[in-house]
Amino acid sequence: MNIADVIKSLAGLAWLAVVGLGILTIARASRNQNAKGIGSLVVGMIVLAVVLTLVGAGLVFIEPTEAGVVITILGEGGLRPEPLQAGLHWIVPFVERVELYPTTTQTFTMARTSAEGENQGEVTVEARTSDGQRIFVDSSVIFKIEPSAVIQIHKAWQRRYQDDLILPQARGIIRDAVSQYRVDEVLSTKRFDMTNHVTEELRKVMAENGLTLVDFVLRDITFTEEYAQSIEQKQIAEQQALQAKFVVEQKKQEAEQARQIAQGQADAAVIAAKGAAEAQIIQAEAQAKANELIGQSIQDNPEILQYQYILKLAPGVQTIFIPSGNQFILPLPNTTINPAVETP
Repeated sequence: MNIADVIKSLAGLAWLAVVGLGILTIARASRNQNAKGIGSLVVGMIVLAVVLTLVGAGLVFIEPTEAGVVITILGEGGLRPEPLQAGLHWIVPFVERVELYPTTTQTFTMARTSAEGENQGEVTVEARTSDGQRIFVDSSVIFKIEPSAVIQIHKAWQRRYQDDLILPQARGIIRDAVSQYRVDEVLSTKRFDMTNHVTEELRKVMAENGLTLVDFVLRDITFTEEYAQSIEQKQIAEQQALQAKFVVEQKKQEAEQARQIAQGQADAAVIAAKGAAEAQIIQAEAQAKANELIGQSIQDNPEILQYQYILKLAPGVQTIFIPSGNQFILPLPNTTINPAVETP
């Protein structure tokens, strides 16, 4: 409670005391009792009550979160030229009065449901995009009143600055911004640009009328029921298409994998066959070289052939006779002694 309220309370108590003393004076006078002293007290209390009333009516305390507009019949235009800032002020009692305006941050919400924001009722902004789609934009305008501009606001709007200034201006600016974009842009790529456009335009309008825009919040964007269903169906179709594309890609990868496996197996078989053929060629070349060496060796040393022939004979052969001067090995006679035949 500030000092102005205290003085007004004291003035009220003083008037109650005056009434009480007046009743007491009348009661004593009706009984023919002396009421001279009480009458003097009543006069004194009346003077005190009048003084307190005048002082209480003239003192105005402005809170730090408020600014005051003095309405007077003494000045030109019915208003004092300067607003009352925070603190204790004096006005002419019963000739001037003060209208208080909040200077703290205020929020004006435009939404489809009355449960959101400070205001009651559905005041969402209905707009159309450049491709003709109807959308609903829920938003909040966060602002404050400049203390030095309260007289300007009082003259132009009084306390109707939310409904008569902010609401129509915000609706017009939002509709103009939405009409510049397609519905898909409003939802995604251009939403930030649209918000910035609305913020800048709304800041200019409010500054011209003594208000400061703190922030513009784009709360939500909704569609008609028919368009929402079409979007849902489109998203379902896109998901199905993506799923089908994924399946096709998966099958292609599986086919490519199988082809690579088959190619790898074929390449391995070719390499194996090539290796086997090369091995046979090498083996045949080695055999031919060996035969060539053996033939050359036999040609140079024919006795080797006889020697090899001898080695291949039965192990029971003990003696063989080779005719002198014959280049062929003759059949060896049987040198085994038959025990059944007597030796002559």
